Amino acid sequence: MNEKPLLVMKFGGTSVGNSDAMKRVKEIVKDVLHEGWMPVVVLSAMAGVTDELLRSTEMAKNRRYDQVLQAAGALTTRHYQVVDELIPETERKVFLKQQIDQLISMFAEYCRAIDIIGEATPRVLDAIAGIGEMLCVRIFAEYLNSSGIPARSIDATKLIVTDHSYQAAHPIREKSERKVKETLLPILQSNIVPVVTGFIAATEDGTTTTLGRGGSDYSAALLGAYLPAAEVWIWTDVDGVMTADPRIVPDATTIDVLTFREIGELAYYGAKVVHPKTMQPLIDAGIIIRVRNTFNPTHPGTLLTLETDRQLDGEIKAVTSIKGQALVTIEGRGMLGVPGVAARAFGAVAATGTSVPLITQASSEQSICFAVPLSSVETVLRSLNEAFSRELATRDIDRIWATDEVVIVTIVGAAMRSTPGIAGRIFGKLGSQGINVIAIAQGSSEVSISIVIDKADEQRAVRAIHELIVSKNEKAG
Repeated sequence: MNEKPLLVMKFGGTSVGNSDAMKRVKEIVKDVLHEGWMPVVVLSAMAGVTDELLRSTEMAKNRRYDQVLQAAGALTTRHYQVVDELIPETERKVFLKQQIDQLISMFAEYCRAIDIIGEATPRVLDAIAGIGEMLCVRIFAEYLNSSGIPARSIDATKLIVTDHSYQAAHPIREKSERKVKETLLPILQSNIVPVVTGFIAATEDGTTTTLGRGGSDYSAALLGAYLPAAEVWIWTDVDGVMTADPRIVPDATTIDVLTFREIGELAYYGAKVVHPKTMQPLIDAGIIIRVRNTFNPTHPGTLLTLETDRQLDGEIKAVTSIKGQALVTIEGRGMLGVPGVAARAFGAVAATGTSVPLITQASSEQSICFAVPLSSVETVLRSLNEAFSRELATRDIDRIWATDEVVIVTIVGAAMRSTPGIAGRIFGKLGSQGINVIAIAQGSSEVSISIVIDKADEQRAVRAIHELIVSKNEKAG
């Protein structure tokens, strides 16, 4: 029986975007095998493929099936090219190209059905969206086999069982865990590397679902928790989790260690490195995560772990931002002391299917303010006006209104709760730059502080706050 520690490694779309990238991933797999790990490899679709598949469904809905066929041809050519560049054996090439043809034909058939009906249901969209991952794992598994590393491609539809919430399905733990162990453990014990699709799963009756965009991280976390693995590594195209978006702050650096709570805040408030759902299964299982760079594999990256004293000496760890938000305010003196106003307000927002990333309320109870995506503002305002039509008519609520576009800037660090004066330094820094803070929210855990500012101030605000991290690190140095 194989007693090697199990390691789940997830590679994103840029990590498998072409044959050169896949060669790097193969070397990483080879290295971890030499280090004594037994890996499970989870892959996203090649960069841009899922977007192209979903764009094609829009073409089909608009009766542009000829453009769908062009897209299908381009996708076939792209995947054929990778096969030709990676696989030397003719027989293996022919086998792989037949599989590519089958999957692309299935995609074209789904789009033809959309073209005829003029509608794409969430169920059909999930079936189409997962085809990119299915193409990728078949190619990479055969590339490993061709390179002398025994491997087997597996669609996660055979592993992760979900409900019928298409496009954002919820895993059913007991059934998924049983399937994962029954399917993967015998393969691993035979020293064969499973290459598994990320992002997709299936209902109990075998209908394909997806875990939501970016869900390949979540797939890796579920497999890691269910096996269980010793560690889960998320391979991406940056050197771990950064102190800020390097496109805004060129001198942003990699954070060595983050707690699960810190990365949860960062992921929720705009950091793209780890999917927000990834942490929970691994927290429950006590499994650590590493975020590493496929294109710089010698860099240690960022360790994500449970909170210990080691992680509590950093004050501010990172600053991140979310664009494309608006603040909605419900205000009126008649709200004072009236129970249930907040519940009704957020019930009306929930009815529109809109997520609320930030909430703040005046202690006088005369106003409630919360952020929603800018794209949902009109829908949310209509729903709120309907819900409070009586109060608006009697002037118990004076008005319900929304700002123009704003940005939420979030400052994260578990040690902020035990360090006096952090908030004062943040607002002092913003004040010195002439940046007005429209709203503030801070959780009782004090792991993060979120501020709302005008969209024009985003870059200056992020850079100003990042200077506090830089100055702290220089003092520590």
